[in-house]
Amino acid sequence: MDCPAPRAVAPLADSERAAVVALCRALADPTRLEIFRLIAAQEAPLCVCDIVERFDRQQPTVSHHLRVLWEAGLVRPSRHGVWVYYAVDPEGLRRLARLGASVLEGAVPSH
Repeated sequence: MDCPAPRAVAPLADSERAAVVALCRALADPTRLEIFRLIAAQEAPLCVCDIVERFDRQQPTVSHHLRVLWEAGLVRPSRHGVWVYYAVDPEGLRRLARLGASVLEGAVPSH
């Protein structure tokens, strides 16, 4: 049986691949995904105390999850007095929206 040759797919640039992997890793954890969804649903930045209150996790664990989301570029913190507030990073949201397209670019045949 003759198999057709696979279509060539250009590799992602190193920086794009690293960004995609960071986004996927950040959102692969169920708690981080729900924290991100909570923050994204708000019209204004959300205080970390309100985030901790909504999850069955201790404050240090929630802070760790927020740091991973921040390092992936999905949220951005801002300090107001002793409290830190989190909002979705618009650029991170745009990268997330482009995620599927960048992963599948050239990989899905058009019919």
